[in-house]
Amino acid sequence: MAEITTQMIKELREKTGAGIVDCKKALQEAEGNMEKAIEILRKKGAAKAAKKAERATAEGIVVSYIHAGGKVGALVEINCETDFVARTEDFKTLGHEIAMQVAAMAPLYVSREEVPVEVIEKEKEILKEQALAEGKPEHIVEKIVEGRLNKFYSEKCLLDQPWIKDDSKTIGDLVRDYITKLGENIKVKRFCRFEVGK
Repeated sequence: MAEITTQMIKELREKTGAGIVDCKKALQEAEGNMEKAIEILRKKGAAKAAKKAERATAEGIVVSYIHAGGKVGALVEINCETDFVARTEDFKTLGHEIAMQVAAMAPLYVSREEVPVEVIEKEKEILKEQALAEGKPEHIVEKIVEGRLNKFYSEKCLLDQPWIKDDSKTIGDLVRDYITKLGENIKVKRFCRFEVGK
């Protein structure tokens, strides 16, 4: 069994924002492997976040972001459970990150659940025609369409988009990380993006 030092616990805590006890347990489970410990904490965090997902989010903030040139801006409403969390710097930071994402990546929807059925059906139809035109066999076309539809979601749905600061995470992952960190359910309610001339 690898020796777990306080320095290792401190380093993991700085990287993840998890509690000391959780960091120690994760490092023990990962036998001192830092990357594995981060993965363990993220999985546990995702499980905790899923439990919190049912809780009401009646508080929150509206965050604005204007890109340096002043040509693009975004407003985002994010909600949480209490006014206390809504006023924390961490919550404001999350709001700022999401507003920057909206300004940079121009999503059309918050989540895939928001995409109208007719838009999905139209997209599937186009993707199916493309796959058939490429000469793909009929029996694998459905799988190809499903894969390409996921790409559509990752481009058009905010929570499915890769985070502009770390594309190994989606915005949904980022929100779940903050749910774990702040101990409350968090929801991106809505956003609006402005671009001069559009």
